[in-house]
Amino acid sequence: MELPKKYDAKEVEKKWQNYWEEHQIYKFDLSSKKKVYSIDVPPPYASAGHLHIGHALHYTQFEIIARYRRMNGYNVYFAPCFDNNGLPTEKYVEEKFKISKKTTTKAEFRKLCRKESAKVEKEYADRVFKRLGHSYDWSLKYTTIDPESQKIAQKSFIELVKQGDAYRREGPTLWCTKHQTALAQAEVEDVERTTKLNHIYFNLEDGKKIEIATTRPEFLAACVGIFVHPDDKRYKKLVGQKAIVPIFEQKVPIMADEKVDMEFGSGIVMICTFGDTSDIEWWKKHKLPLKTILTEEGKLNSECGVYEGLKIAEAREKILQDLDYKGLLIKQEPLQQTVGGCWRCSTPVEFLVTKQWFIKTLEHKKALIHQGRQINWYPEFYRKRYEDWTNNLAWDWCISRQRFFGVPIPVWYCKKCGEVMLPDEKNLPIDPEEDTPKQKCKCGSEEFEADPDVFDTWMTSSMSPQIAMKWLENPKDYKNMFPTSLRVQSHDIIRTWAFYTILKSYLHFKKIPWKDIALGTYVLDPKGHGMHKSKGNAIWTHELMDKYNVDVVRYWVGTATFGEDLPFQEKDLVTGQKFQTKLWNASKFIIMHLEDYKNSKPKKLENMDKWLLSKLQHLIEKVTDAYQHYRTGEAKRLVEQFFWHIFCDNYLEIVKDRLYNPDKRGKESRQSAQYTLYTAMLAILKMIAPIMPHITEEIYHFYFNKQEKEISLHITEWPKADKKIINEKIENIGDKAVDIIGKVRQEKTQNQKSMKEEVKLVLDEKELEIVLDDLKAVTNATEIKFGKKLEINL
Repeated sequence: MELPKKYDAKEVEKKWQNYWEEHQIYKFDLSSKKKVYSIDVPPPYASAGHLHIGHALHYTQFEIIARYRRMNGYNVYFAPCFDNNGLPTEKYVEEKFKISKKTTTKAEFRKLCRKESAKVEKEYADRVFKRLGHSYDWSLKYTTIDPESQKIAQKSFIELVKQGDAYRREGPTLWCTKHQTALAQAEVEDVERTTKLNHIYFNLEDGKKIEIATTRPEFLAACVGIFVHPDDKRYKKLVGQKAIVPIFEQKVPIMADEKVDMEFGSGIVMICTFGDTSDIEWWKKHKLPLKTILTEEGKLNSECGVYEGLKIAEAREKILQDLDYKGLLIKQEPLQQTVGGCWRCSTPVEFLVTKQWFIKTLEHKKALIHQGRQINWYPEFYRKRYEDWTNNLAWDWCISRQRFFGVPIPVWYCKKCGEVMLPDEKNLPIDPEEDTPKQKCKCGSEEFEADPDVFDTWMTSSMSPQIAMKWLENPKDYKNMFPTSLRVQSHDIIRTWAFYTILKSYLHFKKIPWKDIALGTYVLDPKGHGMHKSKGNAIWTHELMDKYNVDVVRYWVGTATFGEDLPFQEKDLVTGQKFQTKLWNASKFIIMHLEDYKNSKPKKLENMDKWLLSKLQHLIEKVTDAYQHYRTGEAKRLVEQFFWHIFCDNYLEIVKDRLYNPDKRGKESRQSAQYTLYTAMLAILKMIAPIMPHITEEIYHFYFNKQEKEISLHITEWPKADKKIINEKIENIGDKAVDIIGKVRQEKTQNQKSMKEEVKLVLDEKELEIVLDDLKAVTNATEIKFGKKLEINL
């Protein structure tokens, strides 16, 4: 029985995906004695139709690791998950249904979010992850908004409040005026913009004028002070006087502070509440009054008189016009500026005074750096990025958000005394707007106000190891599996997901959350730009799977190296298609010659068979080490090179004579070739199987499973290198023989002769005598002699 002439990918992929599911090939076995290997899976946002090829690579890249570990003897804990909690889902629903917080109730909006998320989750599961052949245990699936996830997030919060690591305070808060919510420092990214530095006159009480340069004239109404440098001789006499703010006419003190940059603008700085972080620092240090002029929507409020209701940019232009009209605008200079922007919409952040919940981070910096150094980072240089972020932190982690959809903050406030009331943990999860406290306040009051806010989505995601491994449901099993073996994530969220998970694991358990962290590949378009739907340069995964097939797409994934960017080139998929065809055809040839093979090692092996098997051991060692340390691109390249050049181009040609003409060389010689072909081909299938699972399973079941007995290639034992088989002397002789074969082929090609053309050889290496029969057969040599130099005579 022979393999079909052509590989039918669509039929094969569906067949084995159904088979794996039906036979529960990838199910985690709690009763197993095998060592557990667990992956903290990054949950994709369940909020957008198709996934582009960058997403497919990211999620398949670590799925390859799961397959490798499973074959390497581990009981793999691989839980699929979806992130349907927070702003991405909320934004998706708002845009799809053209609604907002102002046009619907919180309950209806949340219901719609859950409904839409469930649809997208099913689409992702069926049309992307299952179709890509991902080896999840689907019985372990979780979402970041399901009851257990909410329970864990709320329990984490309650524990941190009780141990003094979570607190609520009123003060300046990073604020996104577009999304109308507080932000954490990690959610603020640098935004480059060109603005104007406006030089403005302020009057003094004695009628004189001073010049102040500012980029934010819209904050004049919030000006509460003026600063000069104490060593600036130009302005020493001004300290202690008062200035009159233009247009708004309030009098503010002129003070000295060493933080003033004497070279910037005029060297005189106004402080407003709050235009930037320097304003906040000076406000705190000098105990200045607070004057709030912005609403949550980013509009000027009633403190601003005729400018009330104007958006920030509108107010800036109107105030500049009025300053110019009054002769108070001296000049304007273009200024390239870097400001903090919301990481989702790039809207420049503002600083609003609000009441928010925080988790202490600043006091734990040293401990968090120590924890980071206990983790293996792949690549290692990303640990430096984590440490730089930790060292540069300036704010505790703000965890409350003024959004509709998310995990509710489980808190009530006593209306009489303001005391914080926490729920009993056995009642979690709770929604304080729907549930009520089970007891009175300490002051005796029974009237409470629910906290209307939800958690920052990272408050839940930072507990992903606990959610995935059922911390509260199965505490004993969780304890045995924690820390997780591996976290895979993109490098742009080291400051959020990685940092917050390390923080939470330290605060709750004083442990690291995972032993290894691998930073995924970032896919660029062919021109080297980031791939985004909004840019119109996204390449959709389902389209490539339709045009090629799943294993070819996975082959392309296999070219990636963790932590490095990869420009998408469709030619890589064409190369994958060629490799797939070669794998199929080589297997077809080999299986055809293994019909009478008895799966037993012959008493004697031919020397060229020893050569191949020795090289195979080196390959197994290198490939195993590459997979072990998340160098999947290197593993694929090594297998591919061995398969193409050593195995197909040379070894298969060398043994053809023994396979086709057993009477010439004897049955033992043929059996030696069969044993080597079987051993090498099965090892090759196993080593490429994590990357190309469908075609390898098809070939395995067509022949090899009859000998190996396992119901799937993907749960067979990973190849083990046998050092006893390694023979450097034989490898050296075999390499010389292959070099001669190449030169003979080259000579025939240059002379436009068939490869079957007879040839006479003079060899200059006497040690080649031990491979003479194979050398003679593959070159079709009628005569081989030994002399002083190599001669090829056609």
